[in-house]
Amino acid sequence: MKHNLLIVEDDPNLGQILNDYLNLKGFKATLCRNGEEGFKAYLSGRFDMCILDIMMPKKDGFSLAADIREHDNQMPIIFLTAKSMKEDAIKGFKIGADDYVTKPFSMEELLLRIKAILKRSNNESKAENISNSYQIGSILFEVDKQRLLVGEKETKLTTKEAQLLEFFCRHMGQVVPRNIALKNVWGDDSYFNARSMDVYIAKLRKHLKIDEKVQLITVHREGFKLFVL
Repeated sequence: MKHNLLIVEDDPNLGQILNDYLNLKGFKATLCRNGEEGFKAYLSGRFDMCILDIMMPKKDGFSLAADIREHDNQMPIIFLTAKSMKEDAIKGFKIGADDYVTKPFSMEELLLRIKAILKRSNNESKAENISNSYQIGSILFEVDKQRLLVGEKETKLTTKEAQLLEFFCRHMGQVVPRNIALKNVWGDDSYFNARSMDVYIAKLRKHLKIDEKVQLITVHREGFKLFVL
């Protein structure tokens, strides 16, 4: 079954090249030229991933991603941008981006990133995890449903949040080296992925505060450790 990709890119040449290339590689791609058009297409279709340019007329990529996140916390999102500013990458990851690609980039590299993210996302949806749920103190973490439960209170997680927390749960009480976590969840330990992980660690800590006994700490020069007091 073909994966449906939403491409929102205002550069007509790059947009068409992306659209044609990804269709040629076995995807079903839908191309939109601005953020407003992209959001209308998102609402009317069913997509497995969104590939968004950042600098666009009418609605920029950050605003579009935020709107998509209000409807679907788990939708994989890749940002494309001509900028290489670290602030843009951090802002993108805070919104919940799964990856961030700076122009110019090779189509082959983008294809590999798309496949890696879809593979991880599909594995989550099929619940191909060592355990479908973990009890962390008073918190029940349902991996396949990507949510935390404490009594009747429910907290939904993004795909990346769930992947990272599931990895820590598999190593509960152990110090997980930073580069190992990066390679297992993001695929490599590049600078941008490292900054992305920092953002998601902060998000997880906020979610886990619902039980003060649950600790996700940074072990200086070693990595991270999830445990219950």
